Amino acid sequence: MRLDKYLKVSRIIKRRTIANEACDAGRVIVNGKPARASYEVKTGDVLEVSLGAKALKVRVALIKEHTKKEEADMFYEIIA
Repeated sequence: MRLDKYLKVSRIIKRRTIANEACDAGRVIVNGKPARASYEVKTGDVLEVSLGAKALKVRVALIKEHTKKEEADMFYEIIA
């Protein structure tokens, strides 16, 4: 699954266009390297997302095309 879509489906970022812009601006880092929106996310990847004053570091736990709002937090594990 593409990185921008994963960020939207997991509800880390609300809209895919914002996720795409964050990737283009270098605010999304995957496994220690800035990643493009087209990066293929794999289980176990470590994502660092920084938007404004908010910074979030998560590990990808699950990848699915669609989910319910209540199940979105199952997609990742928060790291420190």
